[in-house]
Amino acid sequence: MSKFDSIRPFYDAEINAAIQDTVNHPMMKALMNFTFPEVEDAVWKEQLRKTHSIRDFQCNFIYHSLKKVLEKSSEGLTTSGFETLEKNTSYLFISNHRDIILDTSLLNACLFDNGLVMTASAIGDNLVKKAFMNTLAKMNRNFLVQRGLSPRELLQSSKLLAEYIAQLILRENRSVWIAQREGRTKDGNDATHPGVLKMLAMGSDEENLMDYFKKIKIVPVSISYEYDPTDALKIPQLLAEANNEVYVKEKNEDFMTLLSGIMGQKKRIHIHVGKILDTELDAIATEFENSNKQIQALAQTIDESILKSYKLWPTNYIAYDILNKTNEHAHLYSENEKLLFERRLEMRIDNSNPIELQNFLAMYANPVVNKMKFSDVF
Repeated sequence: MSKFDSIRPFYDAEINAAIQDTVNHPMMKALMNFTFPEVEDAVWKEQLRKTHSIRDFQCNFIYHSLKKVLEKSSEGLTTSGFETLEKNTSYLFISNHRDIILDTSLLNACLFDNGLVMTASAIGDNLVKKAFMNTLAKMNRNFLVQRGLSPRELLQSSKLLAEYIAQLILRENRSVWIAQREGRTKDGNDATHPGVLKMLAMGSDEENLMDYFKKIKIVPVSISYEYDPTDALKIPQLLAEANNEVYVKEKNEDFMTLLSGIMGQKKRIHIHVGKILDTELDAIATEFENSNKQIQALAQTIDESILKSYKLWPTNYIAYDILNKTNEHAHLYSENEKLLFERRLEMRIDNSNPIELQNFLAMYANPVVNKMKFSDVF
C-alpha cells in the first residue's frame, strides 16, 4: 500500500473499474443526461466504458458538464493572467474559496483551454460521505482533506497532506489547487489562514522555508461571482456566529449547498491568476528569520495579490452603497441593476431583521472595502 492511499485520487489504471461500478448509478445518469440531453443513454454509457484515464474522463465528460453549467446558470466566464503561466509546468494555485465545486472546476477548465497542466484538488472528506460522490471526486483527481480530527490526528494528517502535495508538484509535475482557508468564505472577507501555509511547510525538505515555497511555485488565484447562488444559505451560520452560538449543520446541508452552488444563478464570473510569488519570497526571507513571522508575511502577500486582482461587480458596489447609505459608487451600476439586487434581497432574506440584512449586504460589500485598501488599483 502507498502511504497516500487514504487520501489520493484514482490512478489511471483504476479509472475504468470505477466507471464500470458507477455507469448505471442514478446520479451518473442524471449528470450525463444534464450534460448530453440529446444523447441516448446507451451512447454515453458506451463512451464512458471506453475511458481509461482521468484526463479522458475530465476532457470528454466533466468539461462538457461544466460548459452546460455555465450556459444554464451564468452569463459567462472571463479570465486574465493565464498567459503568464508556462506549459508543462506544475504550480500550487492558492485561491479564495466561494463555491465548493466550481472554484476548482472552473480553474481546471481554464487551464485546459490554455493548454496548461490541470490540477489535483483538495476537497474536505465531509463533502464526499456518499459513496458515489467519493468515487466521482477521485475520478476528478480530488484528494481528501480529513476533517474533525483530534489535535494529534490533525498533525499526522497535515504532514501526510503536505508530503502528498510536494510529491504531486515536485515529482509528478502535477499542479495542485488548494483554498486559502478551510471552508468557503461566508462574509466576503477573503483571507489566507496561516494554518494552511504551516501545513504546506510540513512538506519542505529545504533548510530555508521560503526556498521551498519558491520551489513549489505559488500562484494566487482570485475567483469572483457576480451573484453568489448560496448567499442566503450562508446567513444562518453568520447569524449564529454573530450571537456567539455554535453552528450545527443540518443533515445533507453540504450536499444541498454543493448543488445550489452548481445550478444557482451566478451571472458573470471572473478568474484571475496572479504572478508566481518569487522576489516577494526573497524579501520575506531577508526581513524575517522567525518561521512564524515568515508565514504571516506570506499570508499577507497572497491576500494582497488575491484582493488586488478581485473583480468587483455592480452587485458589490450596490451592496456597499446600501449598507453605507451612500451613492458613492452609483456611477458603476444602473438603476435596473440596483432594482434587481433589491428584489433579490426581498426574495432571499428577512429584510425586517437588521442583523440578517447587514450580514447579507456585507457579504457583497466587503470585497469593495478590502479593495479600497489598495487605492492604487481601485
